[in-house]
Amino acid sequence: MELHILEHRLKVASIAKESVQLFTYGLIKLAFLSSKTRCKFFSLTETPEDYTIIVDEEGFLELPSSEHLSVADATWLALNVVSGGGSFSSSQPIGVTKIAKSVIAPLADQNISVFMLSTYQTDFILIRERDLPFVMHTLAAEFTILRVVNGETVAADDFGITNGFVKPKLVQRPVIHPLSSPSNMFCVTSLDPDTLPTVATLLMDVMFYSNGVKDTVVGSEDSGHIRFFSFSLIEGYISLVMDVQTQQRFPNNLLFTSASGELWKMVRIGGQPLGFDECGIVAQISEPLAASDIPAYYISTFKFDHALFPSQFSLTIPRGSQRMLLNRDELGLLRNKERADVGCCRGSASEI
Repeated sequence: MELHILEHRLKVASIAKESVQLFTYGLIKLAFLSSKTRCKFFSLTETPEDYTIIVDEEGFLELPSSEHLSVADATWLALNVVSGGGSFSSSQPIGVTKIAKSVIAPLADQNISVFMLSTYQTDFILIRERDLPFVMHTLAAEFTILRVVNGETVAADDFGITNGFVKPKLVQRPVIHPLSSPSNMFCVTSLDPDTLPTVATLLMDVMFYSNGVKDTVVGSEDSGHIRFFSFSLIEGYISLVMDVQTQQRFPNNLLFTSASGELWKMVRIGGQPLGFDECGIVAQISEPLAASDIPAYYISTFKFDHALFPSQFSLTIPRGSQRMLLNRDELGLLRNKERADVGCCRGSASEI
């Protein structure tokens, strides 16, 4: 398989929900008038806490400077694992659980923090630009590493890698983060960019104006229904993650769906903001799912992480526990007693 280092230099930022009206002009331009900008990588995710933006440096210039815009103190690069060559748009999707042991766990073992963005088309692994030499050294034995430069894919063998240099491991006390599962059911979908103008008004309403119901406080005993919507426009491809209630607002036959119409459940990771320096949480979620061959999407946001898994799996979060049990239900997809225990632990990844 190939590991592509995309040429986008990215910023990760958070907008306070009560202040989003200060940024709607720039956000609408990035989402719906991308031909008027030089932006090629844009993602906006709304959660109960805030709006998380992942955007390249050209797109970031469309946003006004403001005290209500919090920006992570790093420049990020997007990695993409593909099979069969070509770009992420033309290659077979790998899936976050398929790269758990080959990419995510090795980076966690080297205390390299990652920020995940799953889309309808593929999975992007965001790393700090300064960590690129360590990432390449860690993954060179497993992948053919290529880099996109001015639209061309070239070998990345000569990008400042020093043979034998490994980032030292840090000894950290694991910090357990609580898990919660909202009652929403979600879909991961897309639409033809040519049809975007026909639903622009609806999408703008969904993204910025239709959250009149107050969100349930995260960490409460019953997390209930939460607000979550993700829109990505990356190199001309659109990805949407929304709950079923929001999906029903869209015209029939407009959104791309699988033949099975698969729905997804969500697990939210973290009881308080997770930060950007801790490592291993994506590995702790994805490795057990991969071991049981359970597909998943994973979306990191400025404050919390979110994993989506197929709705045919039952979910139990024992009262007072910070561990999650995922069990196949009566559809017979697993033996009745087979299960994956998912521990949510910051620090280096460990086998479960």
